[in-house]
Amino acid sequence: MEKIEITLNINDKPCEVRVFPNDTLLEVLRDELDLTGSKESCGEGVCGSCTVHMDEKPVRACLTLAMEATGTRIKTVEGLANGDDLSDLQQSFIDHGAVQCGFCTPGMLMSADALLNENPKPDEKTVRMALAGNICRCTGYAKIVEAVGHAGNPQDHCPDCKTKE
Repeated sequence: MEKIEITLNINDKPCEVRVFPNDTLLEVLRDELDLTGSKESCGEGVCGSCTVHMDEKPVRACLTLAMEATGTRIKTVEGLANGDDLSDLQQSFIDHGAVQCGFCTPGMLMSADALLNENPKPDEKTVRMALAGNICRCTGYAKIVEAVGHAGNPQDHCPDCKTKE
C-alpha cells in the first residue's frame, strides 16, 4: 500500500501529510502532526477520548479515516486555547477541579465546546446528555458537569463560585 499526500485544515492551518488510505485521523494527528492532546483509549469510538471537531461537529478521530477529513475543518483540543490563553471552558475545568488523571479531558472539552457553541447556556440535563458519549473512569462527572455549566452560564450555575468571571 502506498502513502497518499493529503492536505488537512487543522486548527485553521493547512497541513500537508502523507497517509496510508487506512490511517485514522487520530493516528495522523498524534503520530504525524504531533498533536497529542486527543487520546486513544478504546480504539472503538466508545470512550470519547479522541473526540475532535470536524466542521464544528464532534467526531471520534479513532473511527474517522484521515482521508475523510480532507476538505473539512478539524479542530483539536490544542485549538481551543488562544496562544497561551486558555479558553473559558478550559479554565473552568481547572477552576472546578474537573481534571483528574486528564485522560478523558480532551474529549470532554471538545464535546462540551461543541455543546456551548450550539447552546451557550445549557442546563444540567443538556450538559449530561452532550457528555454521555465520553467516559471518565476517575470521577462521578459532577465536577465536569459543573465546569461546563459554569463556562456557559457562570452566574446562574454557581453564584457562590470563587473563580474569575
